[in-house]
Amino acid sequence: MRIMVAAVGRLKQGPERDLAERYRKRAAEVGRAVGLTAVDIIEIRESRADSAERRMLEESIAIANILPERAVTSILDERGKSLTSATFAGQLQTWRSENRPAAVFIIGGADGLAPTLREKNRLTLAFGSATWPHQLVRIMLLEQIYRAVTLLTGHPYHRA
Repeated sequence: MRIMVAAVGRLKQGPERDLAERYRKRAAEVGRAVGLTAVDIIEIRESRADSAERRMLEESIAIANILPERAVTSILDERGKSLTSATFAGQLQTWRSENRPAAVFIIGGADGLAPTLREKNRLTLAFGSATWPHQLVRIMLLEQIYRAVTLLTGHPYHRA
């Protein structure tokens, strides 16, 4: 199973990009032992449309166009569920056992996601009820993916 993080916006060169890449790389390396074929970040260009509704629609269409067939999707949203790391790992394991080709985690733009994309979503995740900057959400998500993979392999990174 391939893990994809589809994020609206681009991380500029700097410590945030370096940290995100470090967790992505670690998850990809450790993940091979549990059947992950790749951990990829797909950056979606921010829309320059005049209205928030149009920006949301254009960004959601761009995300929908990169979704592999039969992929399971999760949206990051402050109104979502807060999962423990072990529960998150179990969710990845469940999707893998369903023979899903990919699990796609979507981080929308500032205006959110179109309802049609939200409706196809299998899981809405939150890292607490606070609103986080997109850069930090990407880093926290990649760290949780890495932590989940280490849990699935029995690696000592996760100590509950």
